[in-house]
Amino acid sequence: MPTQINAPPAVDYAPLELQGELITMQELTIEELLTIAQSQISESQQELHFQLLEKNQNNQLSESDRLLLKSLRVSADYLMLKKAYAYALLKWQEFYLPDFEQLV
Repeated sequence: MPTQINAPPAVDYAPLELQGELITMQELTIEELLTIAQSQISESQQELHFQLLEKNQNNQLSESDRLLLKSLRVSADYLMLKKAYAYALLKWQEFYLPDFEQLV
């Protein structure tokens, strides 16, 4: 039987530029982790992202729009990774998290 180690979730597969922040999250309180887990992108940033995606579908993006769209996508991806990691840390700390079915 393998030995189980009570270690926090690994960050090995996260982007290098995000690994330090994820490791730092291991020291946060439950309340701080919940804040991260429940965070969202601002409505204005979401709207801009949707507008740029629409322009992209219509092949109307300028080079600066293309760079901004890439930046918004990376920011959204990183936020999702941080949220997922916050939930993983909460579960690791045996904080009760409802099942998906219980949320619906």
